[in-house]
Amino acid sequence: MTRRSMTKRAAIVTATAIVAVGTVGTVAATAGTDAPKKPTKTAIAGLFTTWNAALQTGDSEKVADLYAEDAVLLPTVSNKVRTDRAGIVDYFQHFLENKPAGKKVQTIVKVLDSDSAIDTGVYEFTLTDPDTGAKRVVEARYTYEYEKRGGQWKIVNHHSSAMPEG
Repeated sequence: MTRRSMTKRAAIVTATAIVAVGTVGTVAATAGTDAPKKPTKTAIAGLFTTWNAALQTGDSEKVADLYAEDAVLLPTVSNKVRTDRAGIVDYFQHFLENKPAGKKVQTIVKVLDSDSAIDTGVYEFTLTDPDTGAKRVVEARYTYEYEKRGGQWKIVNHHSSAMPEG
């Protein structure tokens, strides 16, 4: 190999390395700016306010709209697992007869990524007996698993169970 061909080869290797580094830098910069932002813990915790407001409408369809089509609901006052929209609507038709008003007592939010998060903790519901008007408070543990689908946060899993020592 002549000195000239070695110099030419070294120039090609150097140019290739510069292009590769420049490309990697561009890809990394693009990925950094285009990457979706993670939601805040406050934003995720606030999804409960939307859900609770849907309860206040008394419309089980509006409540069910907050759930993904393939959501799973393990409800507080039913032993039946709900795995489709019809089951979720059915549960809320009965639950809403008690005019539930929810309030969080404790909340712990874990933001997993830009499109998924978990909100878990304790909430309480004031329920009104439709026949007597008597009110009672039920304290329960909850877990909401959220996913962003089609640009909207949807509940994909919701577990709620009455406190065992209540």
